[in-house]
Amino acid sequence: MDRRRGLRIRFAVVVLATAGLLAGGASAVGASHSWGGYHWARAANPFTLKVGDNVTAAWDSYLDTTVIDWSASTVLDLTEVAGTSNPKRCQGSSGTVQVCNNSYGNNGWLGVAQIWISGGHITQGTVKLNDTYFNTVKYNTAAWRNLVSCQEVGHTLGLAHQDEIFNNANLDTCMDYTNAPESNQHPNTHDFEQLASIYNNHLDTISTVSKTNASSPAPASWGRLVAGSTRSGQTATYVTAIGSELVVTHVIWA
Repeated sequence: MDRRRGLRIRFAVVVLATAGLLAGGASAVGASHSWGGYHWARAANPFTLKVGDNVTAAWDSYLDTTVIDWSASTVLDLTEVAGTSNPKRCQGSSGTVQVCNNSYGNNGWLGVAQIWISGGHITQGTVKLNDTYFNTVKYNTAAWRNLVSCQEVGHTLGLAHQDEIFNNANLDTCMDYTNAPESNQHPNTHDFEQLASIYNNHLDTISTVSKTNASSPAPASWGRLVAGSTRSGQTATYVTAIGSELVVTHVIWA
């Protein structure tokens, strides 16, 4: 298959998956919120996924909460390990999710999740938490820190959003857009049902859990904007190719 044609098809998968959520709005409750069908390859459930801790003391308790929350799933367990990355660059490490915090600058985003895709399988993920905003009065709260940490790690597991309307009633899940995060700090039952649907649907003959290092693209090379916008208070999804893998980046704008 022509490489460009393959990328266009993959772009379409991301656009359609996200557009469906946008169109569904609040009525998307109970609907699928798989992120393009992307998932970690594994031969059995539950599987253990390592989360690299590259965060400072200010984030330790929130990352701990995120790992505990998502480990309540019946199909996967997250386990914290020592990080392998310089937080400023937040490089990926194959087979793991690396979580970092740093003052990444007044670039408009609170958090960024990236996943590397090969053959529909997630091969690695990274999460960046932007202290430039979390050190301000507006965002320096437990609710905002828990929501963004939880949501971005949720994306690296293969989840999209349950709802993408900011000013409607909260769904009591971190996978819900909101301007009032107090009740949206943790996953809810539907998130766990979606993970079960993704990972119980089939098993794989290969595993993409735990391999080697690979570099994470800088914001300037996130690639093509395929969904969302670059406006404050919104989100966006970008896609680019690095070698034979596709890198999907989700951004929460401040």
